[in-house]
Parts: sequence; structure tokens; C-alpha cells
Amino acid sequence: MRLIVVSGRSGSGKSTALNVLEDHGYYCIDNLPAGLLIDLAERTLASNDLLYPKIAVSIDARNLPGQLERFPELLQEVRSRNIRCDVVFLDADDETLLKRFSETRRKHPLTSEERSLAEAIADEGKVLGAISDLCDLKVDTTSLNLYQLKDLLKLRLLDEPEPGTAFLIESFGFKRGVPIDADVVFDVRCLPNPYWKPEIRSFSGLEQPVIDYLSAQPEVDEMFTDIFTYLSKWLPRFAASNRSYVTVAIGCTGGHHRSVYLAEKTANALKNTLRNVQVRHRDLHG
Repeated sequence: MRLIVVSGRSGSGKSTALNVLEDHGYYCIDNLPAGLLIDLAERTLASNDLLYPKIAVSIDARNLPGQLERFPELLQEVRSRNIRCDVVFLDADDETLLKRFSETRRKHPLTSEERSLAEAIADEGKVLGAISDLCDLKVDTTSLNLYQLKDLLKLRLLDEPEPGTAFLIESFGFKRGVPIDADVVFDVRCLPNPYWKPEIRSFSGLEQPVIDYLSAQPEVDEMFTDIFTYLSKWLPRFAASNRSYVTVAIGCTGGHHRSVYLAEKTANALKNTLRNVQVRHRDLHG
């Protein structure tokens, strides 16, 4: 049995996450009272035919505060039954959440005559603190549209050919911000930039002209060797600590050339020794 708990602040994409999981065979329950999590797990395990071996539930600020405070002990109790339970927390910056609610004109679950929308958004982060602190995977949806979010969730939650820690090597551009869900960040902006070569500027780090240019630069090879050496040593330690998801972010200025090239090269090299190595280019088409 696999159980996925989806949580996060309102407007961050929880409904989209449940829809993705439902489309891929999960039995989904929205707004489950946290206190029922153990009962749900026990009833599912007690079923003779295990009709729903894959279940996803949403637990968010609509719960009673006392139940949310109990979440750490509830999660530990579920996992003590040898149930694989992953906690996914979706979030976005306050400005983005405020804009999303203003555009959709939905009522935030924590707003009232005494509490404005901005205050409700800020307070919700505190209410969900116990879940956020224990999440296995945190997803920043600030800069993602609906289709990008769906693709990311499929990659992280569903593309797991083997059990164990799922490692994501992600390229990004610093001009669009550092991924807040990254566990390790490498800055490669000091390397020669293909952008200043007009004849190859329009190509990406996935295409041969840029690959040929960067592979010929000694500094790039040195950077790759250092990154690979570090990750080869320490990523297995992450896995040994029972981490379900680890994100390694490699960033250059725009996220089109150097970071893309090094993310691909690093991921391919790591696949020789690690299982479940994934690669994603956050800003390549942005």
C-alpha cells in the first residue's frame, strides 16, 4: 500500500495534485480530517482484496487546529504499520497566492470579518507548520502554470521505476530565483557563458553546438568534476537517512546553457551508481 498526503497553503495547487494522482490510479480523498488518517490506513490494510492499494488524501487548513497539531504523531503511527506514506507540501510566495485568490474570487478558508486575505494567507503557513516541517517533498508552484505543475508532479511522484530515494537534478536561472524546494544548490555563473557567443546563443545546453563549446572549456570540466565528486559522496548519505526525495539545483544566469548542460551531464554520471535519478530543466522554455 502507498499513501500520499497532500498539503499546502490554499491556492498552491493541491487540487491539481489530487487530480494528477487520481488520473494515475489513486483513490483520492479531499479534506480528510487528520484524525481519521490512522483509521483509513487500518481499514485499507484490513481489506482482503486491497481494492485501493494507492491512496492520496488532502489535509489542509480546513482541519480543526487540534488535529493539525497531532499530525506528527499520526504520521509516525501510520508509518509504524509499514505503510509507505509520503507527505507532499505545495506552496507559493504570498504575492502569488494573493493574486490567485483575487483572480478566482474564491473565499480563503481562514478569512473572516476580522482577518483579511493577506493575513489569512500568512496565518495559514503557521497553521500548517507541523506538516510543512515533516514533508518529504516540498513543491514551489510560484512560477509554474497548470501544465508545468502537472508535469513536475508526475515526474516526482509517479516516475519511480525502482524503490528508494528519488534524486532530481534540476537546472534553473538565478534571474528567476533559486528553487525554494532545493536541498543542495550549485552556482555555475562563473563559467564561460555561451550567451556571449552569437553563433550559438540560440541553442540550449541540450544541443550539440553548446555541448561542444562547454565541453571544450577546462573550467567547465573542473566544475563538473567537483560537483560530481561531492554528490557521489553525499547523496548516498541522504538516501541512508530515509529521505524519499532529494533535489539538487544547478543554476546559471538564465537557465538555458551552462546549468542545463551540467545538470544533464551530472544526472547521466550519477545514474551509474544511484537509482531513481531524474532530471528537469525549470527555466529552459521559460
